[in-house]
Order: sequence, then structure tokens, then C-alpha cells
Amino acid sequence: MADGTKAIFSALDNAKTQLYHFKAIVIAGMGFFTDAYDLFCITAVTKLLGRLYYYDPTLAKAAPGKLPDKVNNAITGVALCGTLLGQLFFGWLGDKLGRKKVYGITLVTMVGCALASGFSFGSTADGVVATLCFFRFWLGFGIGGDYPLSAVIMSEYANQKTRGAFIAAVFAMQGMGILFAGAVATIISKIFKDTFKAPPFSENHILSTQPEADFVWRIVLMIGAIPAALTFYWRMKMPETARYTALVEGNHKKAAADMATVLESDIYIEETGSKPPANPKSTSYGLFSSEFLARHGIHLLGTTSTWFLLDIAFYSLQLTQKDIYPASGLVYKAPVMNALEEMYYISRAMTIIALVATVPGYWFTVLLIDKIGRYIIQLGGFLLMSICMAILGFQYGNVRGEKSKCGANSKHDYCDGNPILFVVLYGLTLFFANFGPNSTTFIVPAELFPARFRSTCHGMSAAAGKAGAILGAFVVQTYTLGGDSKQIKKAIIALAVVNLLGFFFSFLVPETKGRSLEEISGEDRELDGCANENGREHNASSEMT
Repeated sequence: MADGTKAIFSALDNAKTQLYHFKAIVIAGMGFFTDAYDLFCITAVTKLLGRLYYYDPTLAKAAPGKLPDKVNNAITGVALCGTLLGQLFFGWLGDKLGRKKVYGITLVTMVGCALASGFSFGSTADGVVATLCFFRFWLGFGIGGDYPLSAVIMSEYANQKTRGAFIAAVFAMQGMGILFAGAVATIISKIFKDTFKAPPFSENHILSTQPEADFVWRIVLMIGAIPAALTFYWRMKMPETARYTALVEGNHKKAAADMATVLESDIYIEETGSKPPANPKSTSYGLFSSEFLARHGIHLLGTTSTWFLLDIAFYSLQLTQKDIYPASGLVYKAPVMNALEEMYYISRAMTIIALVATVPGYWFTVLLIDKIGRYIIQLGGFLLMSICMAILGFQYGNVRGEKSKCGANSKHDYCDGNPILFVVLYGLTLFFANFGPNSTTFIVPAELFPARFRSTCHGMSAAAGKAGAILGAFVVQTYTLGGDSKQIKKAIIALAVVNLLGFFFSFLVPETKGRSLEEISGEDRELDGCANENGREHNASSEMT
């Protein structure tokens, strides 16, 4: 590798952890905070939407309004469809135009569409849902762009020693976003519930749904725009990453100057030979060329397949929480609550699970990933998820209980089960997802591939994951909507098998701990070979002050 380029990358890889690293984590992480909030807050409000817009008074046996299965799947899944397309498009664009130029576009899209979701309008229930789905699709499109850009920016800014922890910390904001979504929905529903009193559905079918509840779900959806909007200025002030500037644009002086603004030590490069080529020979092979497939094809198969399999299980668990929580005893049966009470108890359960199981898993990854490595965490996570879900699946009827065993005056949907064991198994599954493949599948694609393909390949890996999430939203979720224990049992056992497949596909992904990005991707050897072949490896000196 040319000496000037080496000096830049050496300064980045060996830089001590400093304020700017934490600033970058916050700037990139708040985008992910918003991503998670917007994707998962919908879980807290779908039951409320059913009560508001789909109550049917003509039913032989009166029941609270419920979203039709197709409508429920569309509301929860349409943002994932947009996310998939956004990951592919912005991932590609991030390699073509640069990380910084595209980064602001994704944030504006997220903030605008999150606010617009709260203004969904229509003269009929289907009209409101159609408008909501339209805005959530484009919200997902913006969210999709944040995946590859945030991961790649953090990986290219980070030092070699703590790179895994820094990228994991950005992704851990997803957990904080899920927790915040539950907390906000709990607080808003509590305020409105206490302010606008209403009888339970069993006492009054009409008055049990407060008209003011129509404001609640809109407020919850719109609040997600605030944290990301607050970081817009700082996101625009971030310089382009030195690795993109040096390796893709070929501008070593600008890369050094950009890094001088963010590192405590300045980098000076005095050129005494001819300028290194802006488009070195190492860029001669393209994406999906035979050379690319020979060098990185197995890696790309590994990152896409493991993320696809992981998200089938992870998003199935997250999106079906509202249907699973009654089994935990944290949520009462619908007829004994009014509309806002039901939302309150669902949101509270969501917050509790996030606090004790989801969030800790992310931060365990942050603490340990640079000590034990990505490989062990991913393999262990997949295996333990599979074991927990297999136990939960085979014992589902026993730990959940049955409706037939509940008395007429019971407040619970299911009785004679073991709700504590249910919560423990469900919580452990989420814990080992996050202290496991949900974190590592995000981190590793940002390290494996050359700079000129890094954002594109991360976007492709993430899009494969969202394809799995869509499968969970539109297929797996249909098994949980009716509450049939046999159907849910089949779904959970199938997800256990999916996790086991993820365990085996993880062997396609190499360990990246403790190595520079250029060593992992092979760019150091490519640039050394190019410089030697051209016979003009220029002399450069680097002075750190």
C-alpha cells in the first residue's frame, strides 16, 4: 500500500478512543433509534386501530374491533417493504456518491414520513389505512438507507481495537428505540386513559372506545421524528470518511485533512514522488464480476443468508408481541378493558420485555464483541435462540395455558399455564438474538468488503434480512393472529429450525476481530500490488502532532 495511504489508515486504526468517536456513535445511533422506534411502535397501536376503525356491531357474539388479517399484515409489513428497497438503493448510492452526501437524505425522509404518518387521513377506515401504509412505505425507504450508511460510516471512522464495539453501540440504539417506543406509548395511553374515562367493552361496546383515542396513535407515530431531527445539523457537519475519500475517490490529501478535523493528532503527507493513481488497478473488477465472486462471493452469501434467517425469527417475535403478551399474563383479555386500557397494558408489557431482555442483549454485545469476537457471539446466539424457541414451541400449550380453563369472571385470556416460564423463555430468545446474530449480522458486512463495494454489500445483506422480516410479517404472523395454540406452536417450532439453519450458515462468515478493514477486505494487498506494478510507489512521510 502506498505510504501516504498507509499513514492515513494507520492513524485511524491506532487512534485512541476520544470524544469524536462517541459523537459519531450518537449521530449515527440516533438515526437507528428513530428506525427502531418507527418500525416497532406500530406494535403498540394496531389493537387500538382495530377498535377505532373496524368494530362490527353485527357480529353474533360481540367483540372489540379487530384489524382484518390482511390489513394487520399490511400495516406492520409495508414499512419493511420500503426498508428493503431503501437498503438496496441507498447502499448503492453511498458507494457512488459518498457516505456523507446520501446520509442527510435518509434522515429527512425518515423525519418527514414519520410526521406524515400521524396525519393519515381518509373518509373511510380503509382510506385511513391506505394513507398510513403509503407514508409508512416511504418511511421504511428512508430507514433502509440508514442501515448501510450508519454501519459503514462508523466502521470507517472507528479504530481497529474497538471497531466492533463502536458499530455495536450504533446498533444498540435500536434496542433503545424499541424501549422508547414502548415507554412513549405507555405514557401517552396512560395520560389519555386517565383523562378520558370509559367503561370496559363488556359493559358498553360503543363508549369503551374513546373518540380521543384517535389522537393517541397519531401522537405516538409522530414523536419518533423528534430525536432524529435533533441530530440533522451534526449529521450534515460530519466529514466524508477518509477511507472512502482515499480508496474510492483517490484523494489522499483531502482524506488526511478531513481526519485532522476529527482526530486529536493531525496528519501531514508530504509528497515527494508522483501522485498515486486516483483509480488504481484494484478497482478494475466490478461488483458480481468473476473476480469479486472469487474473493468475496462466499462472504456475501454468508452475510445475506444469516441476516435473512435471523430476521424471519426476530421480526416475527417483535411484530407478534401483541398476540403473545396475553399468554404472559401481562395483558388482560380485551373485553374487560376499554380501548386505551388495552393499548396501555400492551405498551407496558412491550416496555418491560424490552427493558429486561431486549436492551441488555445489545449492550452485552458492545461490551464483549472485541473480546470474544463476532463469530462466537453469532454462533452462540443462533444456537441458544433455537434451543429456547424449541422448548417454548414444544411446551407452548402447557406454558401458555388454555382459554377453556378460564372461568367466566377471569380477566385473563389463558389460564392454568406457567406465565413466568413463558416470559423467561421468550425473554431469553430476545436476549440471545441481540447478544447474538441480530447485532453481528449488522456489524460484519460493514467490515468484510472493499470500500468501493462496502455500502452496497451491506445494503444487500440488510435487504436480505428485510426479506426475511417481510416473510415474518406476511406469513408467520398469520399463524398467531387467531390465538390458536396449535398454530402458534407450529410457527415457533418452525422458527427454531430457521435459527438452527442460521447457525450452520454462520460458518460461511469469517472472524473480523482485531484486523484492519484493508486487511480483511484484501485492499492492502491490492494497493501494494498496484503500486509495485506501476513502478511508482511514492515516498511520503507522516507526522503526527
